[in-house]
Amino acid sequence: MFVRAYLRASTSEQDATRAREPLEAFARERGLTIAAWYVENESGSKLARPELFRLLADARPGDVLLVEQVDRLSRLTAGDWDRLKTEISSRRVRVVALDLPTSWAMASPDPDDFTARMFEALNGMMLDMLAAVARKDYEDRRRRQAQGIAKAKTEGRLRGRPEDAKRNAGIAAMLAKGASWSQVQAATGASRDTIARVARTAKVA
Repeated sequence: MFVRAYLRASTSEQDATRAREPLEAFARERGLTIAAWYVENESGSKLARPELFRLLADARPGDVLLVEQVDRLSRLTAGDWDRLKTEISSRRVRVVALDLPTSWAMASPDPDDFTARMFEALNGMMLDMLAAVARKDYEDRRRRQAQGIAKAKTEGRLRGRPEDAKRNAGIAAMLAKGASWSQVQAATGASRDTIARVARTAKVA
């Protein structure tokens, strides 16, 4: 049995290896050795995570996928979580999470068949529940952030990028002289959306 540890952080500014020490301690207490580490900075709300799928591709039946928390594995929608579970199940990988004590028995080298099946069923239900909680937490935080931004805009505390009046005047002048949008874009570096907005404002083609 190989133990494969998966470490994830959502952004490049966060330290994905932060949980390495507690995972090593967990394995050490059970006489296990972590054979491989898979580390990435990707959102748990995305199914496309190269290191997670490299882990699953490397895994053999009976290997352990060790994570600190279930939300390191999934903040996925129900559909994407089902797809990930199917991939894990097809490879007969045991998921063990430090925040899910019912999963710890899955790290035993040779559980008898009845115990293995019982804990697999129980663990599956708990994984589903925690994955749903993790997704709800993700959606709640996104909603609160959107509400905060909307409130700040309403109160005038958050403004968009200030308009580059000098550049826009130059764009309007070029358009008035018959320059094409491509020529304006090449000369000013403005996006086509910006050129279109200036054209509408200045009422030039």
